[in-house]
Amino acid sequence: MGDDLGGRVDPAAPVYVYIQVADDIEARINTGTLRPGARLPGERDLAEQYGVAYGSARRAIEELRDRGLAITLPGKGTFIQTRTGSADSGDA
Repeated sequence: MGDDLGGRVDPAAPVYVYIQVADDIEARINTGTLRPGARLPGERDLAEQYGVAYGSARRAIEELRDRGLAITLPGKGTFIQTRTGSADSGDA
């Protein structure tokens, strides 16, 4: 999973914490730090890395899916996908 995410959340900001997490991950996608096909940490690990509640991490993942930036495959994890909606995967 490479470098850790997290550290960019301000609980006092007038924006929901889960939106801040999703915005941070989206910024990392836009800068190329997170590339299509990259696997995100699990929800509990993501919550720990950002210092937020598990429910906030879960909602952040949901927000990324709603934005078309991530796809969750049951039993495999959550992956960054291309803006066109297809995940780049090396699996055959």
